[in-house]
Amino acid sequence: MSNRLFQGLVHQMRETIHATVGVVDETATIIACSDLTKIGTSNEFVSLDLSDVHDIFIRDGYTYKPFGSRTKPEYAVFVEGVDDAAAKYASILAISLFNIKQYYDEKYDRNNFIKNVVLDNVLPGDIVIKARELHFSAEVSRVVLLIRIISANDVSAYDVIQNLFPDKNKDFVFTISESDIVLVKEVKGSVETTDLEKLARSIADTLSSEFYTRVNVGIGTIVGSVKELSRSFKEAQMALEVGKVFDTDKAIVSYDNLGIARLIYHLPTTLCETFLHEVFKRGSIESLDHETLFTIQKFFENNLNVSETSRKLFVHRNTLVYRLEKIKKLTGLDLREFDHAIIFKIALMVKKYLSANPAKF
Repeated sequence: MSNRLFQGLVHQMRETIHATVGVVDETATIIACSDLTKIGTSNEFVSLDLSDVHDIFIRDGYTYKPFGSRTKPEYAVFVEGVDDAAAKYASILAISLFNIKQYYDEKYDRNNFIKNVVLDNVLPGDIVIKARELHFSAEVSRVVLLIRIISANDVSAYDVIQNLFPDKNKDFVFTISESDIVLVKEVKGSVETTDLEKLARSIADTLSSEFYTRVNVGIGTIVGSVKELSRSFKEAQMALEVGKVFDTDKAIVSYDNLGIARLIYHLPTTLCETFLHEVFKRGSIESLDHETLFTIQKFFENNLNVSETSRKLFVHRNTLVYRLEKIKKLTGLDLREFDHAIIFKIALMVKKYLSANPAKF
């Protein structure tokens, strides 16, 4: 891509500088030139000079000015001629080309490209084109993890996560806010949700045990194309938001495991309110005290088994039956019947969802 950038500027300078101008790379191969026939040719003696200096030097009737961001120069501008004018043109061109490349690298490097794709800042039609320009594998299985800092010390969680995933060609780490860090991870197509949860757990445990930083991690679904990364990111966001409502004690939440909570999250608020009103016609859900709600929770956890639930609650079976009858009288729902239990379970989740008012993505 640098070749095209350099050639564009060299072409524009052709009418101003009445001499052959161009750019060589660190192997002394000409990658841009006002004389198109010279592109692709090289000079091994120039290569030796490039390895040692940043200053202007002269070879075979041309003035060279190396430039680049590294200690060792990556490129050199050459201008035909050995006079002061040639040296001046070479210096000006070197500065211009360096600044152009630096700007391009900052704007279009792979990490920024991935960040913009994830945040939906790249038009779908441009994604494949830019991926090709950056030699980026577009059709590879990847997943997005959203790491949200809950509490931290002075250690940079971003730096820690970057060090955990050092392969910059496969894994990409970037921040989107003071508290949110995104990891785009290349994975094998056969990887399971449980494997991703283990990975997320290892990140959370490392930050917690070694750096006293507590995080929650949302996991999107695996996607097979770079164009789908924004969807995986939205799913990771949703996993954290929905998890905050329904699984408040979980630090790792996967979109695949949200279950019915995922459906409720997508429902309009007015529809949720109407549903609650219809379910609790006989009385408000607020009429159920804490003990009753705790009993219902345990009853659901024990698969509507009266004997097992009474044993877990350390109450007599008849006491539990009495409580269930009380619930039936208040709500009209007999939780011992599967259909009624499902309705009540969903109603409790809808109520919890409305009270939390989570962000929508």
